[in-house]
Amino acid sequence: MEYLIAMAPQGGQQGGGGMVGTLIMFAAIFAIFYFMIIRPQQKRQKEKEKMLNALKKGDKVMTSGGIHGVVAGMDEKTVLVEVAKDVKIKFERSAITTITDTKGK
Repeated sequence: MEYLIAMAPQGGQQGGGGMVGTLIMFAAIFAIFYFMIIRPQQKRQKEKEKMLNALKKGDKVMTSGGIHGVVAGMDEKTVLVEVAKDVKIKFERSAITTITDTKGK
C-alpha cells in the first residue's frame, strides 16, 4: 500500500505531458481528415471543373437528374441539351455530371 502512495503524483508535480499528448492526438485526427476526406474531395472538384471546361457541342452528357442528351449549344453558365428530336432543355453547367461520349451524334 505504501508503494502505491509513493507512486502517486505529488501536489506540485502534475504532469504536463497530458497537454502534449492531446495536441499530438488532435494533429493526428486532422491529418486523417485531410488525407481521407478533404484532399480527395478537392481532387474530384478539380476533375469536374476540367470536364466542364472541356465540354463542347455534340458531346453526349448525363445530368445530375439522370437525363441523357447531346449538347446542342453552350453559354458561359448554361448548356442547351437536346434530349429528343426538336426537344431541347437548358441546364446549368454544374448539372452536367458525366460526358458519356465525345463523338457527337
